[in-house]
Amino acid sequence: MNSRERIRALIAKEPADRHGFWLGNPYPDTWPILHDYFGTATEEELRVRLGDDFRWICPQYDDRTFPAAGRGDPFEIITRRTVGGGAMPFKDCEDPRAIEDFPWPSPGGLNLEPTLDRLRHAGPYYRASGFWCPFYHDLMDLFGMEAYLMKMYTHPDVVQAATDRVCQFYYDANERFFQLAGDLVDGFFFGNDFGTQQDLIISPRLFDRFIMPWFATFIDQGHRHGYQVILHSCGSIYRMLPTLIAAGVECLHPLQARAAHMDAETLAREFNGQVTFLGGIDTQYLLPYGSPEDVEADVRRVRDLLGPHVIISPSHEAILPDVPPRNIEAMAAAAH
Repeated sequence: MNSRERIRALIAKEPADRHGFWLGNPYPDTWPILHDYFGTATEEELRVRLGDDFRWICPQYDDRTFPAAGRGDPFEIITRRTVGGGAMPFKDCEDPRAIEDFPWPSPGGLNLEPTLDRLRHAGPYYRASGFWCPFYHDLMDLFGMEAYLMKMYTHPDVVQAATDRVCQFYYDANERFFQLAGDLVDGFFFGNDFGTQQDLIISPRLFDRFIMPWFATFIDQGHRHGYQVILHSCGSIYRMLPTLIAAGVECLHPLQARAAHMDAETLAREFNGQVTFLGGIDTQYLLPYGSPEDVEADVRRVRDLLGPHVIISPSHEAILPDVPPRNIEAMAAAAH
C-alpha cells in the first residue's frame, strides 16, 4: 500500500497497513534548520526522508496563480495580500448595494497550470488541494475584525452580501480548478480558524447563519467532484463538530491539542468512528519543549486513543523554528 492509497483508506475508514503521517507545512524560517539537521536540500527530499504520506498542493498560495495581481488589485484583496495594511473597505458599510458595487475579481484570470503540473509530478502520495477558501479571514480583513463581528448583529444583510461575493469567488475558482484537475486530486482541503483557546469566536447560532450554508456548499462541491473533504480550523471548535460531521466533513485538521475539548481523550470518546483525525501532536508545549522520548510517548498515546483512522501530524501545521528537529524526527518515527 503506497502513501496515496493509505491516506485515502484512512479517510474512508477502510483498513490500512499503518497510521498515516504528515509533517505539516513548516514556517519558511524552519526549513533551513530542518535541512541542516537531516542533511537534505529540498522540501520533497525531507518529506521522503521522514516517510511523509501527504502532499498539500494549494493553488491559492502559489504566486503564479494570480498573474494579474498588482498592488491594490482586487485579487490582492481577496487573497489577503494588501488588506493587512489597513484598507478595510467595508468597515463603515451599511448598505448591501455598496457590496455589489465593489470591484470583485473574477476567476477567469487565474493561471492554474503551475499547480496542475505540481499535482502531475506529486508521486505516490496523497494529494490534498483546492483553493483554501479562507472567507472568514477575508471578511475580517474587508470589514476589520470588530466591524465584521458587530455587523453580524447590526447589519446582517451587509455581512451576508459580502460573504456571498467572497465565497462565490472561491466556489467558481474551485470549479475551474477541479474540472481541470480531475483525479489528480484526492482530497479537497480547505480551512478557516473559528476557535480560540477556549471556545468559538462566534456563537453556534451565528455560525449556522453565516458560515454553515457556504461550508455545506463547499463540502458538496468537493464530493460532487469525487474528492474526500478535509476541514481545517485551529482552536476549540468542539461545539460545532457534530454539525460539521453531519454536513459531510470526512477528516478534521489540526486538533489543537491544548484547546478546550480538543484533546485526544475527548475526541476519541465522543467522535471516534465518525471522522478521521489529522494532527493532534501538541505544538504549544510538547514539540518545542519536550524531549524526543516525550514526543514518542505522546504520539503513541494519541494514536492509541484515536484508533486506526488517524494521520499523525502537528497540532498546527506551520511548525516554527523553536521546534527542535530531533522532536520532528521522533514524531515521524513514532507515527510509523
